[in-house]
Amino acid sequence: MTCVRPLVALLATFSMSAHGQETTLDTLTVIAPAFKRSTAPRLGSIDMSESDIAARRAGVADTTQLLRDVPGMSVYSAGGISGLPVIRGMADDRIRVQVDGADLMAACPNHMNAALSYINPSKVAEITVYPGIAPVSVGGDSIGGVIQVRSAPPAFAGSADEAGASGTLGSYYHSNGNAVGYNAGVEWVGQRFNLSYSESQARSGNYKAGGVFKPVAKGREDGAPIPGDVVGSSGFSGAHNREVGIAFRQDRHVLQLTASEQRVGFEGFPNQRMDMTDNKNTIINLRYFGEFDWGALEARFSDQDVRHQMDMGKDRYSYGTGMPMESKAHTRNALVQANVTLSDRDLLRVGSEYQSYILYDWWPPVGGVMGPNAFWNVDYGRRYRSDLFAEWEARWQPEWTSLIGVRGTRVTTDAAAVQGYDNGLAASWGNDAAAFNARDHKRVDNNWDFTALLRFAPDGTRRYEGGYARKSRAPSLYQRYPWSTNPMAALMNNFVGDGNGYVGNGDLRPEVAHTVSLSGDWNDAEKTRWSLKATAHYSYVENYIDARRCDIGQCSAENLTRTDGFVHLQYVNQQARLYGFELSGQALLGRAESLGSFSATGLLNYVRGENTTTGDNLYNMMPLNTRLALVNRLAGWTNTAEVLLVKGKSDVSQVRNEIPTAGYGLLNLRSSYQWKMARLDAGIENVFDKTYALPLGGAYVGQGASMTTGGIPWGYVVPGRGRSFNVALNLNF
Repeated sequence: MTCVRPLVALLATFSMSAHGQETTLDTLTVIAPAFKRSTAPRLGSIDMSESDIAARRAGVADTTQLLRDVPGMSVYSAGGISGLPVIRGMADDRIRVQVDGADLMAACPNHMNAALSYINPSKVAEITVYPGIAPVSVGGDSIGGVIQVRSAPPAFAGSADEAGASGTLGSYYHSNGNAVGYNAGVEWVGQRFNLSYSESQARSGNYKAGGVFKPVAKGREDGAPIPGDVVGSSGFSGAHNREVGIAFRQDRHVLQLTASEQRVGFEGFPNQRMDMTDNKNTIINLRYFGEFDWGALEARFSDQDVRHQMDMGKDRYSYGTGMPMESKAHTRNALVQANVTLSDRDLLRVGSEYQSYILYDWWPPVGGVMGPNAFWNVDYGRRYRSDLFAEWEARWQPEWTSLIGVRGTRVTTDAAAVQGYDNGLAASWGNDAAAFNARDHKRVDNNWDFTALLRFAPDGTRRYEGGYARKSRAPSLYQRYPWSTNPMAALMNNFVGDGNGYVGNGDLRPEVAHTVSLSGDWNDAEKTRWSLKATAHYSYVENYIDARRCDIGQCSAENLTRTDGFVHLQYVNQQARLYGFELSGQALLGRAESLGSFSATGLLNYVRGENTTTGDNLYNMMPLNTRLALVNRLAGWTNTAEVLLVKGKSDVSQVRNEIPTAGYGLLNLRSSYQWKMARLDAGIENVFDKTYALPLGGAYVGQGASMTTGGIPWGYVVPGRGRSFNVALNLNF
């Protein structure tokens, strides 16, 4: 990162010189017919364009945070670049996440290497979200929805004279955490050939809350005290992404191959008991798109290798030995889809998908009862998925459009025999390992999905959309196969950030969600003065994978009744329902020649989740929240004052001893200036340095003796970021 500070200074110098005069550079005329968004169904989707995304990049290092203004969406807190997206109360594995068409999965018992952590925000050009009712052609093996994140498609020159090179260069700085990063890219554009290279790098120290939220205490045994306003284990370093791509175009056919690598040297996780000490990810992604007289054909293949390591970071006790944990995974995805134009009215989408996911998760020995052998959390875990789908979209009249689809999915999971650190220690490791190894681990789930959507748009000012979906999802390897009831081992298996320990359940059945949704969208005739959208949704989930207090093996009797501490849980199928609404809109307030235009935007979200088997509340439901903003635009300037209001969270999960949070309000100020070939962003987040607990932040376990159930005080929630001054500059040349 030594190159980042000079780069920031260089870009700042450019911005000051450019402020006095607008710089005009030669541009290329390009065409980009590849991977057209029009081949995917638009019913049920929420789209974020490049301009929407550009306005959000300056204040974020985590791609997941780009989604925070999408109706119905929120984010589970995790590491600085590894947030987990939530759609209407459903998160993580319940959502299908695609990055440039590749389905990516976490390879970590704490889901530290989440799918969206593998693409830097600077690379994101488009995002499409299908909340709840996702067409079968875009989503399978998920019940909460689909998120598709795409980088810019390969561009091609319109003529030989227009061929040439272009590039991007950018950098940012956030004062809270002293976070810095850069991104750079270069692209050669020809009539039939495209070659590109991009890279980015980022780091951040621990961030500060708005004020003191915990006692001052040492993190490591021999370390310095961590101040009461510092969020331990929240920094990251050495986050480096590289990608090279090559694409060819022949008439109406495009073939693209990209190879990318991400390396993260360290990433802290304040709501987990471990930190990520190294993560290396490589992805090969091959995509084809072709247009024919009968329609379009799309094919994709991706190959991903992940090598992941965890241990105690500098803010945690090392116990003299540390607690190394390692995993590696290999994921392959393949898809072939045909979009057949049956008539001017009818479009048929048919396709097949395949995914294989191989996981090894082991913990090297460190001595004492944690040796002499490696502990195998999941040995040769396998998850194979194959899908067939068909979808019919029809435009009956200009006002009426329908979409109906069916998908069949077969998921096979399996895992090899396991061992503890020393199976001779029967009470600690041997008994649990023997019980697991005595069972048949193979499971075959035959699932099916159905989606029906209907849109009525009587004129240009009104649009109504409703639908029903039956969606299914098979359990993950980390829900079925973690086997040890040893308290320490259970604590290491947790991807929801509540500080508790989890034990797998090989008898879990697939989740099946029945979802209905209805929305109305209104705007003025010119679509320039105002718009309003309202959506209501309801989901009933059969075999919802929740948790119960563990009462087997080494789980204690106290564990069953404790209400004020961390506990040990086992995954279990129960029944659940989720319901809520979203309201979003904008209005032009007025214009003045000397002051520009003024507009207001608003977003209101509400979701409620209930376990109907136990009467408990579902975990990590975002309380009622609203974002209100006043936006001023004048020439190249855009200035925004935003207020975020969040209600207190009192409907908490009792089985997990989830901690309630108080309501809060924040003020954020942002300003940007757009030149023809450059953009400067500046802002102040949390202007009044408010201290607040994140409703989806999880339990704060980011410092101290995190390996033991009672080694860290219970009752603290990960706080939100205090005041931060942010600046970013991006150039196109």
